[in-house]
Amino acid sequence: MPKTPKYKHYIWELPVRCSHWINVLSITILAITGFFIGSPYNSGGSASDFSMGWIRFVHFTAAYVFVVSVASRVIWSLMGNKYASWREFFPFLTSTGRKKMVKMLRYYMFLEKKVPETYGHNPMATTAYIVLFGLYVMMILTGFALYAQHAPGGLMYKSLGFMYMLFSSQGMRLAHHLGLWVIAGFIINHVYSAVLMDIKEHDGEISSIFSGFKYRINKPE
Repeated sequence: MPKTPKYKHYIWELPVRCSHWINVLSITILAITGFFIGSPYNSGGSASDFSMGWIRFVHFTAAYVFVVSVASRVIWSLMGNKYASWREFFPFLTSTGRKKMVKMLRYYMFLEKKVPETYGHNPMATTAYIVLFGLYVMMILTGFALYAQHAPGGLMYKSLGFMYMLFSSQGMRLAHHLGLWVIAGFIINHVYSAVLMDIKEHDGEISSIFSGFKYRINKPE
């Protein structure tokens, strides 16, 4: 049986791809340095070797990069193509989106054999991304609130005053730590799902985050 021809579609614009890989790099650095900060050690002969100071410096540098990347992605959701649009992340707001969610959920529950064809994010994934973005915000706020404690009279401390009313210092540390493990679990599922969809659909799911292109049976508009 001849294969159904597929057409090249430009899905992920450059800002989306850059934000994705900057997030990957910064989260990796934040996770590694964060574990050292949580269990401090000194690799030098004395405290003056400043090993933990450098680890904290790298951690907060990566944190600032992460904030810029997340903020840039939010801005691009207002400027980019329809696949980058904020509307993609709220499929349950429309009847069409809800129908697509049901179809994808049925596939995930092994009630459907055929994968529902999607061009950008599938509607179940985008719903998970809303939760992930909420986690990003929580990690940013708790992280910088903890950092700001070194200067109680500073602008950052005053700006994040509401965090000190919501959390104790230990509560913020716990939320920050647990948040990382939830993000790690999401990453494992994300990679697995991307590989699965690439195998099932043969649409360039993995390569698209490098090139921006996916392959679909319909011609580009």
